[in-house]
Amino acid sequence: MVRVSILLEMRYNKSMFVVGLLGWWYQSGWRDRRIMIKERLARARDYFSIDLLVRTWFAPFRQISADRVQGPVNVQIRAWFDRLISRIIGGIVRTIIMLIGIVWLVLQSLAGLIELLFWLLLPAFPVIGAIIMSLGWSSVWTQ
Repeated sequence: MVRVSILLEMRYNKSMFVVGLLGWWYQSGWRDRRIMIKERLARARDYFSIDLLVRTWFAPFRQISADRVQGPVNVQIRAWFDRLISRIIGGIVRTIIMLIGIVWLVLQSLAGLIELLFWLLLPAFPVIGAIIMSLGWSSVWTQ
């Protein structure tokens, strides 16, 4: 009688362990995974600062003196062309960085979605594998 109660208690403990593990997996674990992905996307957004790049899209690129120049007309025209070229270079560089940032954010989003989908389905893989093995489908996969 004692042996039966010990076996029942062990079975109960094992099943409660599995229930607790699955409860964590689909509640706290799921929430923590979403938070990690959201923080990863926020870091990527902060790193590329696309909103700041849009606001300063055609600002002069690394030009310290972008003010008006006093002097003869030829000096003013030269300064105007210098600022124009600096703005064009700034626009090109910022456009390339924005495109790289957008592509990176899209890839990070897709990777996050795949990660969440994998997180949902991972506990089912052993069950699916057991079903495949019991139906004799293992020969299909090994050929």
